[in-house]
Parts: sequence; C-alpha cells; structure tokens
Amino acid sequence: MAGHVNSLNMDPALVKYANMYVKRHEFFRWTPRTAWLSFVYIVAVPAGFLYMGYQTEGKWQMRGKLRGDPIAEF
Repeated sequence: MAGHVNSLNMDPALVKYANMYVKRHEFFRWTPRTAWLSFVYIVAVPAGFLYMGYQTEGKWQMRGKLRGDPIAEF
C-alpha cells in the first residue's frame, strides 16, 4: 500500500562512503605514519599532561579565596 521498498535510487558516492565507514577496520594497515600517530596520541600526549600536572601540583589553591587574595602557595 504505502511506499515501495528500494524505489529511491541511492547516490553511489554516499553508498561507497557508508560501506567504507563500516568496513574501515578491514582496510587499516600499520605504516610508519600510523605507528607514529598512534604513539603520539596514546603515549606522548597523556605523558605531557601527566608531567604538567605533577609540575603544578599544589602550586595554586583556588578554594576559599576572595577577590584580591593571591592564589600562589609557593
């Protein structure tokens, strides 16, 4: 009664993109570039944030301060 299945023609480019998006893991290959990017985002960036966090630990106290009070505790 209402509507026909597959009566709408799909854009071939969108179909190709959708299939690529679903099957991306099948086409992934480890190359020097992907290895480097993985290392940077998995190890280097968190290590940098961890280092910055340990270097500034306890230097500023934000709780219980009024306007004009210094926040530095060192």
